[in-house]
Amino acid sequence: MTTDPVLAALEAGPFCLIRPDEQRLPFVFASPHSGRTYPESFIARSSLSALALRRSEDAYVDELFDCVAGFGCPLIAARFPRAYVDANRAPGELDADMFAGPLSLPMETPGPRVHAGLGVIPRVVRDGVEIYRARLPTEEAEWRLERLYRPYHTALAALVEQTLARFGCAVVIDCHSMPSMPAVPELVFGDCHGTSATAALTRHVERAFASQGFATARNAPYAGGFTTHLYARRETGVHALQIELNRALYLDEEQIEKTASFAGIKGRLTGALRQVLNFDIAQLRPRRLAAE
Repeated sequence: MTTDPVLAALEAGPFCLIRPDEQRLPFVFASPHSGRTYPESFIARSSLSALALRRSEDAYVDELFDCVAGFGCPLIAARFPRAYVDANRAPGELDADMFAGPLSLPMETPGPRVHAGLGVIPRVVRDGVEIYRARLPTEEAEWRLERLYRPYHTALAALVEQTLARFGCAVVIDCHSMPSMPAVPELVFGDCHGTSATAALTRHVERAFASQGFATARNAPYAGGFTTHLYARRETGVHALQIELNRALYLDEEQIEKTASFAGIKGRLTGALRQVLNFDIAQLRPRRLAAE
């Protein structure tokens, strides 16, 4: 597996963690889909060009949100690409038909995402185009999950627990971008229909982005993914919110290149995030801790 030098580099560092000098606020930012380090062996197995593979990325989202370290919050970003292994899927969301033999890993009953080719190891990229020329060796699944996927989530979980221990609460902001489509707003906030974050926090975030001129929506068409569901534990003071930014605002979606508007959008995001982080964290703590 590691005869590919790019793959070896990913194994050595599957994620980038930007830490502030001191964490001053109970917010943890994550970017699971902005990875753009493509193993040579992956490209060789694919029937698609490197550019076509990149069209699944939440391209440059890690750069758009990296201002948060200056505000006192950590940002973790996967370096491996979403088309190779998707950190915003459950590890059991596997499509057995993609592999040359039976898998020894725990598997969930295939749901709509797996049937659509969008499991933890995707079969397709954007627009449903098949990635691979042939079935994959069975060891591929375990390797990708053990060496890339699990280290990312282990590190994110540790950040959440450290934040909770320090502040008595934690907020995971899962950062994404979405393909431009008719009638899709500029930003969509997903709080799993009110279950993953307190309503006061979601409203505060919406107002912060609206103040920077963004048109926003809540829970449609994206209500929150695996990360949001996994980390939210409101009863213990852990909240999670997914942010989806319309790619048309900053990206040439065909060439995966920043447009001239990138810097301006990043500036507006920075202004909004500064306001987001100005929130009364007492509202996030469990009632027992808040009363102490």
